[in-house]
Amino acid sequence: MVALVTPMLEDESVDFTSLEKLLEFHIAEKTDAIVAVGTTGESATLDFEEHCEVVRFVVEKVNGRVPVIAGTGANSTQEAIELTQCAKDAGADACLLVTPYYNKPTQEGLYRHYKKIAETVDIPQILYNVPGRTACDLLPETVIRLSEIPNIIGIKEATGDISRVAKIKAGAGEDFDLYTGDDASAVDFILAGGHGGISVTANVTPRILHEVYAAALAGDEKTARELDAPLQALHKDLFVESNPIPVKWAVSQMGFCGEAIRLPLTPLSEAAQPVVRQAMEQAGIKL
Repeated sequence: MVALVTPMLEDESVDFTSLEKLLEFHIAEKTDAIVAVGTTGESATLDFEEHCEVVRFVVEKVNGRVPVIAGTGANSTQEAIELTQCAKDAGADACLLVTPYYNKPTQEGLYRHYKKIAETVDIPQILYNVPGRTACDLLPETVIRLSEIPNIIGIKEATGDISRVAKIKAGAGEDFDLYTGDDASAVDFILAGGHGGISVTANVTPRILHEVYAAALAGDEKTARELDAPLQALHKDLFVESNPIPVKWAVSQMGFCGEAIRLPLTPLSEAAQPVVRQAMEQAGIKL
């Protein structure tokens, strides 16, 4: 699944023409699902109306060809409820909810936050744990408690801690979906029992990553690692500056959108551009 960038024009408004072009590219290149307005989609700088508008647009243009998952997390429980309801109304297949950032809730606070959203809006919901960005770690014990709520169906676990796969599976069961948010360790995550991933790298190499994940899910470790090896530099160097700065630049170099990005994020620095370009070339992307 791709954590899709949100293309923007030079005036920083959403570039819907380029967004539609990106959606067609991903469907053609075997992306299994579209995650709209997640971290990589600059959810933190889109206002409420834009957020809902992008989700509605993606759902309309995808038109049921692959699932659409809407990023609807917030550090305000009420705002997360409103965004999640908006995504449901737009026809999204599921929602992805990042842990509340900055305010650093307790594990009990996290449990109540997600429980209230799930009980208020009847749509499948995927938890999203990325403590490197949020200063908030959703622990396996809390994930297991939340897995008992019927419409909380899985988690995007972006710590890179492979040991969490077994811990969560042991308590939440086989029906609870485990997705990695760490491209560099995705093969290990799936081989350990994970079900897939929500990927930044998939913005630029969707077809290869589809094949990597399919091989790993089939238990074919040799093929998965061979296919993934040329992507390892990309997994690393797409974070040479804060995500989504490098990946948005990479997508722009592929001709799918411009380089515009919203403050406080800035375009990829000239010093970092050769690093990302080299990683793209190593992955077989012709520029």
